[in-house]
Amino acid sequence: MRIDAGSYLYQGGQTASAATPSPASTQDAKPDAYALSAGITKTDFKGMTRQQLADWMNDQIVSGEMSLDESTSFLGMTLKIDAQTMQPVDMASDSTLVNFMDKAKQGIAGALSRGDQDGAARLQAALATMQRYQGQVTGIDIRA
Repeated sequence: MRIDAGSYLYQGGQTASAATPSPASTQDAKPDAYALSAGITKTDFKGMTRQQLADWMNDQIVSGEMSLDESTSFLGMTLKIDAQTMQPVDMASDSTLVNFMDKAKQGIAGALSRGDQDGAARLQAALATMQRYQGQVTGIDIRA
């Protein structure tokens, strides 16, 4: 888990700081309750960028939660090739949200159709990891 005193949150299509409550979130909520929950970010493999997946994967490796061998399936999911230029697309500038859980399921189906049991097993392990970490707290913005 990362504690960040200077980041902004992504909430429903807009960036908002913890000090700027959205109207929907403040209805019937105590200010203290909002302040405690507003700065919490959670892992969402159903809607993250390739850069966010790479950052999450690197955090897992650094913390010892994931081995380099376990990361190979995740690393493959961070790659994107432009169909017209056949060049890699820089993940730092690509803000496209990807459903990596669906991507892993599609990869499993593809591997099984090719008879690649090892590839399917690696992707199944990656999917199980994503299911285990889905919704887990990854950061807390402590600014008021």
